[in-house]
Amino acid sequence: MTEPGGHPLDNPVWAALLGPQAHLAERHGEAVRYPADVSPFAGLPDEPGEAAWRDAAALAGPGGFFATAVVDAVPPPAWKVVLDIPGVQLVDSSVPAQPDAEAVPLGPADVAEMLELVAATRPGPFLARTVELGGYLGIRRDGRLVAMAGERMRPPGWAEISAVCTAADYRGQGLGTRLVLAVAAAIRDRGETPFLHTAADNVGAIRLYEALGFVRRRTAMFRAARVPAGPG
Repeated sequence: MTEPGGHPLDNPVWAALLGPQAHLAERHGEAVRYPADVSPFAGLPDEPGEAAWRDAAALAGPGGFFATAVVDAVPPPAWKVVLDIPGVQLVDSSVPAQPDAEAVPLGPADVAEMLELVAATRPGPFLARTVELGGYLGIRRDGRLVAMAGERMRPPGWAEISAVCTAADYRGQGLGTRLVLAVAAAIRDRGETPFLHTAADNVGAIRLYEALGFVRRRTAMFRAARVPAGPG
């Protein structure tokens, strides 16, 4: 399998699954992905050729989905693109990362509540085993989980902050910001650098993250395509 080249954030899924998160990787030749109940994202080499796309088809299976992140990889004509979301990649420049006394670690025992919060707030993909990616923190009020944030991709030297969400009746209190800073502090404590992604049209989120000390590194494309169901 081709090893990652260039900057890890230029192809973060590929770099993560061939690096620090290799224990989670499902592979077929030059295609790699997270388990379907962990994350929908998959990776290919920087410039995938026909062989890599054949491997992707074999990995996803006929009629299955193959979702790439950041890399603007164009699938073969027989595939059907079902999702194209332009995004922005931001990296820590001067984030005032700090632990939060109210933030508590979240794990497998909290998944039902985490899934309920995600369903209500839609921060992005969060599945039954996403919590295994680690680093999840939450804030509870009267025992109820009202805000959370955690980590997703971990290319060498980096960790992505993800699934930042707050229940509607607790927004405007800065809980999400506090959790982003707390997750960032934990990432830095491991000697890694925080980064994150957001949709390019989410102007409010981009403005907030830039105010927190993240800077735009590059544009990103999140694309999902369906593998042809059969020959032709």
